[in-house]
Amino acid sequence: MFQHLLVPVDGTELSEKAAQTAIDLAQKLGAAMTAFVAEPMPPLPNMGSSPSVYKRDADAHMSRTEQHARQVLARIGERAEAQGVKYQGKFLRTDGVDEAIIAAAVEFDCDLIVMATHGRGVFGELLFGSHTKNVLSRCKLPVLVLH
Repeated sequence: MFQHLLVPVDGTELSEKAAQTAIDLAQKLGAAMTAFVAEPMPPLPNMGSSPSVYKRDADAHMSRTEQHARQVLARIGERAEAQGVKYQGKFLRTDGVDEAIIAAAVEFDCDLIVMATHGRGVFGELLFGSHTKNVLSRCKLPVLVLH
């Protein structure tokens, strides 16, 4: 059936639940799992910022987001290892989260994406967008959506 699951995570309670579901599923299937964090790029400088201040702020952002991603991936990795699931954690800096999730699934040779959705409804999606909906509409792989 499925041999390699990709689970996009961001450290929120909802994504942690999706990660645990993916671990449980991978264990039952004898599949491997890759957790994937897409961290944002540093914001662009504004008109009044000096190059040195922007570099300092961008460097701090890069350090903070890398530390966050590594912590999230390590937590999930500990749980996967405890359940005997072959695991890898990957992160990428990007402003195109949806495309990055799909590209990661292809790059890591995954055959199922496991994602959580907030289920905000139509109005919420207009305000906040929906990575899950965008992945569903653009991806050729099966996507298991958890709510």
